[in-house]
Amino acid sequence: MSQWTDVAAADDIFEGAAIAVTPSGLDIAVYKTEAGEVFATDNICTHGHARLCDGFLEGHEIECPFHQGRFDIRTGQPTLEPCVDAIKSYPVKIEGGRVWLEI
Repeated sequence: MSQWTDVAAADDIFEGAAIAVTPSGLDIAVYKTEAGEVFATDNICTHGHARLCDGFLEGHEIECPFHQGRFDIRTGQPTLEPCVDAIKSYPVKIEGGRVWLEI
């Protein structure tokens, strides 16, 4: 059963950047695009054990800091090798100035 969990203040995430949050012990990256959209995925790359919150966000793609593979932050699907396995993405809503994830 999933539930909505408050993970951060919306203002804590800068446009074009990501932060790490750990609700219920999960390691999740929360991204804010330059257009102000907010998305969330697992924070660990499926190719190498790298934290995606430390990667480079461009548009809707996060680039892994280890081997420069990329994922679409909207879906978790890989978009550039060497990443071939998807990461989990999480539904996000902004309510009351807070970021909520459905976990």
